[in-house]
Amino acid sequence: MSDTNSLKKNLTLFDVYAMSTGAMFSSGLFLLPGIAASYTGNSVYLAYFLAGFLILPAMYCMAELSTAMPKAGGTYYFLDRAMGPLMGTIGGLGSWIAVVFKSAFALVGMGAYLGIYLDLPFTITAILLTIAFGVINIFGAKETTLLQRILVTTLVIILIGFCLLGFKETGWVEAFRPEDDHGKFFKSGLIGFVSTIGLVFVSYAGLTKVASVAEEVQNPDRNIPLGMTLSLITATIIYTFGTLILIKLLEPQALYDSLTPIADAGRVFLGHWPFGIGVFLIVVAAIAAFASTGNAGIMSASRYPYAMAKDKLVPNRLSEIGKHGTPTTSIIVTVLAMISVLVLFDVASVAKLASAFQLLLFGLICVAVIVMRESRIDSYQPGFKAPFYPWLQITGILISFWLIIEMGILAIAFTGMVTIGCVLWYHFYGSKRTERRGAIFHVHERLGQQRYEGLERELMTIIHDRTQAENLSYEAVIARSAMMDFRYGHYDLGQLHSIMTERAEADFQFESDVIETCFSKDKLQLRPINNGVYIAYQSADSVKQPELFVLRFGPQAKLDVLNLENAHTLMFLLTPKKPVGLDLRLAGHLAEVVQSDHFETRWLSANTDKDMNEVLMRDDHFLHGPVSSFPVLACQVGKAISEVEIADSCLIALIERNGMVMAATPETILSSGDGVAIIGEPDDLVKLQRMNKK
Repeated sequence: MSDTNSLKKNLTLFDVYAMSTGAMFSSGLFLLPGIAASYTGNSVYLAYFLAGFLILPAMYCMAELSTAMPKAGGTYYFLDRAMGPLMGTIGGLGSWIAVVFKSAFALVGMGAYLGIYLDLPFTITAILLTIAFGVINIFGAKETTLLQRILVTTLVIILIGFCLLGFKETGWVEAFRPEDDHGKFFKSGLIGFVSTIGLVFVSYAGLTKVASVAEEVQNPDRNIPLGMTLSLITATIIYTFGTLILIKLLEPQALYDSLTPIADAGRVFLGHWPFGIGVFLIVVAAIAAFASTGNAGIMSASRYPYAMAKDKLVPNRLSEIGKHGTPTTSIIVTVLAMISVLVLFDVASVAKLASAFQLLLFGLICVAVIVMRESRIDSYQPGFKAPFYPWLQITGILISFWLIIEMGILAIAFTGMVTIGCVLWYHFYGSKRTERRGAIFHVHERLGQQRYEGLERELMTIIHDRTQAENLSYEAVIARSAMMDFRYGHYDLGQLHSIMTERAEADFQFESDVIETCFSKDKLQLRPINNGVYIAYQSADSVKQPELFVLRFGPQAKLDVLNLENAHTLMFLLTPKKPVGLDLRLAGHLAEVVQSDHFETRWLSANTDKDMNEVLMRDDHFLHGPVSSFPVLACQVGKAISEVEIADSCLIALIERNGMVMAATPETILSSGDGVAIIGEPDDLVKLQRMNKK
């Protein structure tokens, strides 16, 4: 995507944690425990604890897809690319509807807790809060997540304090002793207990909201799964201990009838604090919880129409990025939808039904992981892989559909209605505007049917975006690559192994068997990237940095490798195992350059290693010339390369001295007669050129 139509990567690990955590602590802790306890009694804390385990399959599958495809839209994007635009429409529109209802419900709950101190109408308060959070979202993800950090930090600190002081009041051992007033440990038997697990399971649903903003996360391979895991641990502990304290401190009927159970429990053991500050802090925590859910909900929900608009499944205006780097139109539409829900519906009732649709999406996400893995697309390379494949995914599918059934006929009917509405939208609007297909076509191809090549190209592009921190690796690899030109002779695979091994040991200090092991006849896959140009790439544990061997063969040379026809260039790329996808990203850059206009003419007419190097460099990442043409370098002649100060990302990669081209090492001394090749990000190279013009 162009710069004007993509989102900035502003979100850190703490932001991922704050968004996931803040999206969970609202109705699940501040409204729901009384209802859940009325169903199952003393065992309510155990229901919350087990529900935290039941979310694991969906969480791990969401984390895998988010690290493989960190794009805005989350669930929509994953279902679309896995199973096609029809399923994507169901996932995108359905998720948007569900999150809008749940976020509106959270802001109504916030009004309920504000009502403890202020006499405000719930609906008007929720509408004003919706507008306020919408404005904050428009001003940028960084501003939104700053608020989210403050809210979640406040919330977690107060809730941890609530649990610690609660256990001090009840006694750590005594807290786990069942209260006789609540009846049997399983008040309604095992069936009632299982139903309660289904009821409280949706309290953890907000955990996966972060997937919809994965495109804005820095280092998604690490930050998304780690942030979600830390968030789940936090939520499970606080849910379990918090409900355990409620059971011990509140009379049964008082708990069952309470809409503010945490505040009511606080009055029992914090009511003696001066000025009622104990209860006040709990109300602050509740407000922070509902506010963080509403704030994260608007941020998350707005990314669904934004992503769908880029794919032409909803009107294109929804993909517009405002001057603050956020999808402004999509945020405004989401805010207006939430206001409409607050005015027209009984939000609490519909939000519960929307939870059933979220459960359906959890099941489909597990299906999507199976489809992506079974498609065996080379460019599907998640930075995190869900364990225990495929049993974890199958378990997640069964859990989701079991819990939907447990929620009753109304929930099933609502889920069916939303699904039908999404299908109709796709039939009358989206199907006429897209020809895209999902990874499921690659599964079909394995069964003798068809595949969709566009997805492989798109996943390759995503890998490029995911590894932005290594953007200059391509130029660095080209700069130190082993260029070999063969005009005459006969060459088979064994001879090529010997030639590359000799260069690898001399130039890259590889072990003697690396080349032959990685590019053995059994493993060798030479892929065409242009007429006569083939590439093979492998990752190996012993390789510390990516290295490239380029072998060019003249008309008089005969090549006897895998029956290649009309081959004049072979490229062999070796990369480390980490970061995941680096081999594909570098191969993609090579393909991009090789497929550019006039490449073949320039490549075959290159006479020296330097000329071959320059042809493979990307023009917008590369400058070259004598030191004297770069004033910022001319005044630093005599310094070692490691001491030379140069703009930001720019790096001196090659030096031409006395007719010889060599890689610039940190110890190399810069001389006035040198020619230099400088690599860097395009903006920094432009800055360097401007410096030279002054």
